[in-house]
Amino acid sequence: MSSNHALQAAKRLFQAEKAGHAGTLDPLASGLLPVLLGDATRFSGYLLDAPKCYEANVQLGVTTTTADAEGAVLERREVDVSRGQLESVLERFLGTQTQVPPMHSALKREGTPLYVLARRGETVDRPARTIEISAIELVSHEADRFTVRVACSKGTYIRTLAEDIGAALGCGAHLYGLRRTATGSFKIEEAVSLDRLSEIAEGDRDSLLAPPDSIVKQLERVDLDALAEARFCQGQAVPKEGFPQGVCRVYGGTGRFLGLGEMQGEDRLAPKRLLAERKEPTATG
Repeated sequence: MSSNHALQAAKRLFQAEKAGHAGTLDPLASGLLPVLLGDATRFSGYLLDAPKCYEANVQLGVTTTTADAEGAVLERREVDVSRGQLESVLERFLGTQTQVPPMHSALKREGTPLYVLARRGETVDRPARTIEISAIELVSHEADRFTVRVACSKGTYIRTLAEDIGAALGCGAHLYGLRRTATGSFKIEEAVSLDRLSEIAEGDRDSLLAPPDSIVKQLERVDLDALAEARFCQGQAVPKEGFPQGVCRVYGGTGRFLGLGEMQGEDRLAPKRLLAERKEPTATG
């Protein structure tokens, strides 16, 4: 099932008018696919930009055209890698680094996805991108296969990482399994499968949804009184002192999430992205 098919299935089950997901999974991959419904889609960018965690299965000694198990085999080599050697090489990939995106990716060149060009046998230059791998842990190693857990920044290609590890070991490698286990603060343990969702009574499904502000809970919280809330919801900047510059999540006097705001100067909070179709609170004074 593609990421879009999973999205459309969830959208139908919730009878949502608007839906989106926060990060496509490759056909080879399984795991967590955050689905956003209704107002939550307004904040999808924060999940797209969030760090991710994966569990990756890597085959040593075999390189492929796509750096994963779906490609044709390019070369086979002997594998003689100890656990110590593998752990030593993995350490080299920690931290900030550059990575060249694979040709078999959804990145576009003049409007055409790179994987379309690759299927035509074309190769184009891809500028290296800065990524960060904040954690890489060897889970298991047996002969010519190993499994790692990886925590990384957005835009990291685990297929390319597997290929680069193989190159560093001198035997080549490709990815044969991948599971996304976290996106931002959302974990696979909290996920609900489509099968389970379809078995739950329609009236009970909404209880499984996290609120929209769970997407941006890493941002600083700002609370407004009733008067400031009314003005803020009408798109006006309101006085607010003592908060750092940048984007924050904003709540009304009753604790209701209003959307995102951004500090202007040292004493003004301006709306950046509000929840849609909210009844404006009344205020006096």
